[in-house]
Amino acid sequence: MYRFRRDGVSVIAVMDSRHAKKNGLYPVKTEVVFRRRQKYFPTGIDVSKEEWESLWNTRRMPEKAIYIEKSFNHVRRLVNELIDQERFCIDLLEKRLRHTHISVNQAIANKMEEAFKLGKINTFYRYRNTLHALETFAGKRITFDSVTPIWLRRCEKFWMSEGKSSTTVNIYMRSLRCVVNDAIGDGIIRTVDSPFGSGKYRIPAATKRRMALSKDDIIAIWNWKGDGKMEYWRDMWLFSYLCNGINFRDMLFLRRSNIVDGEIVFTRSKTNTLRKEPKLIRATLLKEMVDIIERCGNGIEGSKDGMLFMHANGNETPQETINIVRNAISSCNAAMKIIAEDLGIEHISTYTARHSYATVLMKSGVDISFISESLGHSSIRMTETYLGLYDKEERAEHSRKLLEL
Repeated sequence: MYRFRRDGVSVIAVMDSRHAKKNGLYPVKTEVVFRRRQKYFPTGIDVSKEEWESLWNTRRMPEKAIYIEKSFNHVRRLVNELIDQERFCIDLLEKRLRHTHISVNQAIANKMEEAFKLGKINTFYRYRNTLHALETFAGKRITFDSVTPIWLRRCEKFWMSEGKSSTTVNIYMRSLRCVVNDAIGDGIIRTVDSPFGSGKYRIPAATKRRMALSKDDIIAIWNWKGDGKMEYWRDMWLFSYLCNGINFRDMLFLRRSNIVDGEIVFTRSKTNTLRKEPKLIRATLLKEMVDIIERCGNGIEGSKDGMLFMHANGNETPQETINIVRNAISSCNAAMKIIAEDLGIEHISTYTARHSYATVLMKSGVDISFISESLGHSSIRMTETYLGLYDKEERAEHSRKLLEL
């Protein structure tokens, strides 16, 4: 008979004789008792009453007894860990046992579902791409205990051999690290068993590239002429740039009610669920922005509940929201790629608008704390990652100053 007791917690293997199954057998369960509360956890083994008695009266352990012992020891180990952490309660034990056998694949799928429900388009696709890349390397059933520092290094080498950049590997690994950290919080794995951290696996740094445009580039884009469809997406890109580098998810769902005292006031959908009180971002409504709303949107006059732009009505399902944003981003990026080639600019995308907003202000002498607040960042350190690298000409100009003695 398997019994264990520590600090008021009792663990015992029992045959649940309350309800016999159709085959006449009874399920064996691991019972946990704490502060007069009982909880039964299945072992997956069924026995007759005669088998139950004989399990403990034989020198050679039957196969069923081996599985019962394994299940019992698993519960006992988790009970000991929770007691050692001074966190024991039945509910937390149940949560840990419920998630013990979850795969990395399923954990990522859960993150995708969560992002989907919240309308976090970029997060959804980031986890989806990470899952696909992991399954290409290791298959459909990846266990958490298999994800070791050595495993991660092999995975990184495999992805690089497929031609993925260090930036892509960085994104995938950071996504996987988030899943591992969630698993630690849920008790699926222990903190000490995390493959990430000092002396373990180090995520490769992303390749830095020039994401931000110069003022001259922005002016060239502003003066660019083409057909109506191309100019439409150029204007939408410029609105994003002028509106504090607002991302397309937030821009497409702006309402007239977001216009307050000559400013566009909004919160980032990306961080709404991370803060008890979402941070308000305020962007001055420039005349050029009003002109774009009049040309490309529904105008600033009308019902306060009305949308500023024509892509959404504000009542979309999560899937419809994802489709609207992805289609708009895809169309805008395609148009801006053509414009970039026409103007001789290296790269333009919807994301470039946000980096350009921050970098142009920084190079114009604007305090970084203002830029950070305008972007809705939680720290200045985060803002610094947005600030573009200096151009070759700027580096040369600064170097010439070394001889101005």
